[in-house]
Amino acid sequence: MSSLFAPLKLRDLEIPNRVWMAPMCMYSAASEGPETGVPTDFHLTHLASRAAGGAGLVMVEATGVRPDGRISLWDLGLWNDRQQESFSRVAAAIRSHGAVPAIQLAHAGRKASTDKAWLSDSYMTQGVGGWQAVAPSAEPFEGLPIPQELSVKEIAQLVADFADSAKRAAKAGFEVVEVHGAHGYLIHSFLSPVSNQRTDSYGGSFENRIRFALEVVDAVRAVWPEDLPVFFRVSATDWLTENEDDFREGWTSEDTVRLAKELHAHGVDFLDVSTGGLVRDARIPAGPNYQVPFAAQARDQAGIPTGAVGLITDAHQAQEILTEGQADAVFLGRELLRNPYWPQQAADALGLEPRWPDQYGYVVQRRKH
Repeated sequence: MSSLFAPLKLRDLEIPNRVWMAPMCMYSAASEGPETGVPTDFHLTHLASRAAGGAGLVMVEATGVRPDGRISLWDLGLWNDRQQESFSRVAAAIRSHGAVPAIQLAHAGRKASTDKAWLSDSYMTQGVGGWQAVAPSAEPFEGLPIPQELSVKEIAQLVADFADSAKRAAKAGFEVVEVHGAHGYLIHSFLSPVSNQRTDSYGGSFENRIRFALEVVDAVRAVWPEDLPVFFRVSATDWLTENEDDFREGWTSEDTVRLAKELHAHGVDFLDVSTGGLVRDARIPAGPNYQVPFAAQARDQAGIPTGAVGLITDAHQAQEILTEGQADAVFLGRELLRNPYWPQQAADALGLEPRWPDQYGYVVQRRKH
């Protein structure tokens, strides 16, 4: 039985509690010029404030391993020295508040080159700075153009790109790196038979469809410090097989368990379990804890520590997920946008002592109302 505010040790890294900030895209970096993909003062404030708020781990949003791997023109990236230098400041700020700095590395695949989410979320053409999206197969995401099918040589280069960004993340001072294999982006589109129609060694059978994911993990693990953990984010289901009216063969929770066992054997220490994102028309029964059973299934059947996500909003709800053994940590997204100090208030609600920064705590703890 785990407490929400008990430390969690992964390899030699001790994370001070089990309330973690999920990676969330802010679409707020420069879109052109020498500052392209570079974290700004906004990113520094956004991330450091959640560390001050008591999160045990703060994860930077999906960060492109190459320019054409970004979701949008305004995404963060980690493929050059200028980006690495600025990320060093971000990682140091997170650590200064007692949280573990983490970063998610990603390639958007067929969902790349789109507008900011709060504008149109539509495809940005090459005429306005966009680029040709790539994927395992020439199968488009609904509403976006047909992507270019990757060659085997291009796949090998992408594996190297993930490794290069992981090296830069370690040099920048991050203590956790997460490989983004969820939400319909490149790695997930290799995993699912809906989006992967290849007939070579990267398509067809389950073993072939997971090949790219394992190659990326192997490359990242090879350059990542041995004493620090590697995470993998997975969409545990495409939400197709759960719908009896949908006859498409999607990625399933059973596939996730099989993949989790392989990932663990290849050096992944923690599975960040989300769902969906591969197709727009999936019928998703969203509600409190709706994704938690998938984290529990992978934890129980694959023997890998997991994180639960999705509509976790209450301290007692989060505590129950852990005490019931459904996950080893919880990731909060929107709730931490609404309230950066949720972890501090959750500790108080559970009768524990919040971990306030000294500059706040001497006043807040003395005078609670």
